[in-house]
Amino acid sequence: MSISTGVSPETLVTFLLVLIRVGAWLWLTPPFGGRMMPVLVRIMLSIALALPMTAMAGDATKSVPMTVPGLAGAAIVQVIIGVSLGLVCLTLISAVQAAGAAIDVFGGFSIAQAYDPMLMQQSTVMARVYQLLAGVLLLISGGYLMLLAGFANSFQALPLDASWSSSLTAATLTSALTKFFIATLQIAGPLIGVMVVADLGLGLVNRVAPSLNAFSLGFPLKIGLTLLLVGFALPLLQPAVTTMTGFAVAAMQQMTGG
Repeated sequence: MSISTGVSPETLVTFLLVLIRVGAWLWLTPPFGGRMMPVLVRIMLSIALALPMTAMAGDATKSVPMTVPGLAGAAIVQVIIGVSLGLVCLTLISAVQAAGAAIDVFGGFSIAQAYDPMLMQQSTVMARVYQLLAGVLLLISGGYLMLLAGFANSFQALPLDASWSSSLTAATLTSALTKFFIATLQIAGPLIGVMVVADLGLGLVNRVAPSLNAFSLGFPLKIGLTLLLVGFALPLLQPAVTTMTGFAVAAMQQMTGG
């Protein structure tokens, strides 16, 4: 006795292609990407997100490949699209973490690098703090919903049977990289400026009164100053995360031609 599921082969293939694009995007996009989220959780989340997006993708797609070579080619294209969209989101939102790393360098925290077992790499203090805080702000502010909505619209602007434009993707990634450096300087610039002035002040004190040995006191003074400045700057990260999230959504629209 056969059991009919009521699902056509075309719908099943559409779901699989949508799942591939969603999974590739989730693998890179904060706060879902990275080693912080277990692989099984990301797989289940990809399936949960692909289910409601299948109908949208099916309406926008004229035809899906039903042969093995055509299906393999379409799957490769969906991986490329998902990775490209995830990479542009990762680049823009990682500006917050890069700002923390810059603060570590000028504040003296870069000396205290430690092995991060979750990222499986060396990580400095403020870079890790800023990265975790950016992920938390994305969750509590609803920024992740903006990212999901922008990604879901990619199935209408760039259906499953549409061609992928490498030139448009390269231009979008270049623009995103430019915004990444500008945002990093805007977030960390004021704190770095104050610490540079503090270094100049310690240098002048050391020249005027060498017996005080100002540079021996420089490290604890700079660390205390860095902590004080970061304490004032942390509440201002919310607008920065919101702005970078908006840039990421706009970049995805530009990349898909939407």
